[in-house]
Amino acid sequence: QVQLVESGGGMVQAGGSLRLSCAASGLTFSRYAMGWFRQAPGKEREFVATIKWNGGSPNYADSVKGRFTIYRDNSNNRVHLQMNSLKPEDTGVYYCGAARTLFPSRAVTEWEYWGQGTQVTVSS
Repeated sequence: QVQLVESGGGMVQAGGSLRLSCAASGLTFSRYAMGWFRQAPGKEREFVATIKWNGGSPNYADSVKGRFTIYRDNSNNRVHLQMNSLKPEDTGVYYCGAARTLFPSRAVTEWEYWGQGTQVTVSS
């Protein structure tokens, strides 16, 4: 079955950096768009970044543009999220998603598979 396993979360001070990784199995990875979403306590899951099957057209939420970078390694079935200049408002559980589409959506409901999430906590 399809499995997405996130790693790399943790606690960091404001201004610091983290790199999240998502390892995919049970699917033909290169046929799937990948995305990162996050959920803060008491809030709904929200779009962070997406990337097409071939690594093209990275798309970012305005709140992370210029600070976060999404990229993928199709040879190792992984997608990463490099997060720099972290802010306390970046705190939340970060989820990796997969969708078999040429046009990845920002809508949570359009994503087929999800990982279990990894916690990111940014202190001020």
